[in-house]
Amino acid sequence: MPETKKMSRAEAGRKGGQTTKKRYGDDFFGKIGRMGGKKGGETTKQRYGIEFYQKIGRKGGSR
Repeated sequence: MPETKKMSRAEAGRKGGQTTKKRYGDDFFGKIGRMGGKKGGETTKQRYGIEFYQKIGRKGGSR
């Protein structure tokens, strides 16, 4: 049986990134990079509304 060399996390990440780059192209990374900054707070705000933030803010202050 041939020996299998273990791969480090960095190597695995690099390999996955290169595979994704081949599959989707360079523009894909730019597109998902721009999406990342907008999604979190805006999505939560649209889903739950401003009242949600007020409610969790009061919970944090009541400790």
